[in-house]
Amino acid sequence: MLGSLTAPFDAVRNLVNGGGPFVFLIFLNGVIMWTLIIERFWYFKRQLPGEMQEAIAKWNGRRDHLSWCARQIRTAMISRLQNAMSANLLMMKVLVPLAPLLGLIGTVSGMLEVFDSMALRGSADARTMASGVSHAMFCTMTGLAVSILGMFPNYYFANQVRMRTELFADQLRF
Repeated sequence: MLGSLTAPFDAVRNLVNGGGPFVFLIFLNGVIMWTLIIERFWYFKRQLPGEMQEAIAKWNGRRDHLSWCARQIRTAMISRLQNAMSANLLMMKVLVPLAPLLGLIGTVSGMLEVFDSMALRGSADARTMASGVSHAMFCTMTGLAVSILGMFPNYYFANQVRMRTELFADQLRF
């Protein structure tokens, strides 16, 4: 029972041991990215409907809907809600491509270690090279996995912001 609970932690520890410090940075990148993704899911499911209803009630409570001032207030309400929906999306858009870049840095540093060990030994031992290349590829694999898993939520939330902003604007009738 205890072994099955600690299996994910052992897998991460093995990846960090196999790929070096850059795998830890990629893992940290993934944790931050998924924290933001979970926060956005929570916001869209729990908080956004109440904010939209409150803004719609505020708009419907106004007497004037046709003046220039009323149109500016409507635009400001739409903009505020769109900004609230877009919170942290820019950070997610940065974290998704950052993971494979960190993986690439880890791969390059691993390959440099392989070439350095080859230079010290004076020969190209296939076993040593294979082990070093294997360590370097851990970074690439981890970076790509984190990035691929973050691409769909990133697209999903950008699409939701666009769609829900349009639906909200349609509900604020003149």
